[in-house]
Amino acid sequence: MRQLIVTADDFGLDPAVNEAVEQAHRTGILTSASLMVAAPAAAQAVALAKRMPGLGVGLHLALVDAGSMLPAEDIPDLVDARGRFSDRQALAGFSYFLRPSVRRQLAAEIRAQFRAFAATGLPLDHVDAHKHMHLHPTVGRLLVEIGLEFGLKAVRIPDEPGHPALLSPWIGLLRRQARRAGLAMPDRVHGIRHSGAMTEERVIEVLQDLPDGVTELYSHPATSQTPALADLMPTYRPADEFAALVSPEIKAMVERKGIRLTAYGALSLSPLGRGLG
Repeated sequence: MRQLIVTADDFGLDPAVNEAVEQAHRTGILTSASLMVAAPAAAQAVALAKRMPGLGVGLHLALVDAGSMLPAEDIPDLVDARGRFSDRQALAGFSYFLRPSVRRQLAAEIRAQFRAFAATGLPLDHVDAHKHMHLHPTVGRLLVEIGLEFGLKAVRIPDEPGHPALLSPWIGLLRRQARRAGLAMPDRVHGIRHSGAMTEERVIEVLQDLPDGVTELYSHPATSQTPALADLMPTYRPADEFAALVSPEIKAMVERKGIRLTAYGALSLSPLGRGLG
């Protein structure tokens, strides 16, 4: 059976993102969304999600190029004075390895984001990380360990067909961490190579040769490129990604090919969905 999870990342980042999530779920192929709990429009996103019980909402753990949940004085080695994480992922990763104090602050922030999600009252459908920061072994380990305390049952493994070989060890490690914890996961993910440009044409390419098993396709949709989004992601095409999710042609293609749309929560309830990959 071919199963497809269709996810919108950055839920809560901007009202235009939230609007896209609602419309794409109600009229298109969107099945899930990943919530940034510390983002400016997170409260609006939660309110919308509560009116869409069929939408699987997970935590989009944000530890890079985003605002923190904890105040800056509590995690001074992770964020600047404004409470914002650096966009220098490699440098941050080295500090996780080398500095125990940073790891303690990291664990506190990860727990705070899980706690903030729990406070929304929404079921935790899955967890992934902004810019796939959970591929870092320390982040991946903490995500799984802390996540289990909050009922985590499924996690995104950013394993895109044709990914660079240098990522294979970290992808494999994350799979093993998740599998040992009994978490559900997809067999493959699409959206990394063309991040910010999962247009109708590219989504059709994915669907054309979709193999058996569980595939996740994710994008960063918005109904418009607002000034805030343009500042944060100047090269992204969120309106084009939104258009793909509500495309009648794509919806018809999914039905014609017998592709079953699903969400992580459904996988975690099924013996066939646990520990895939």
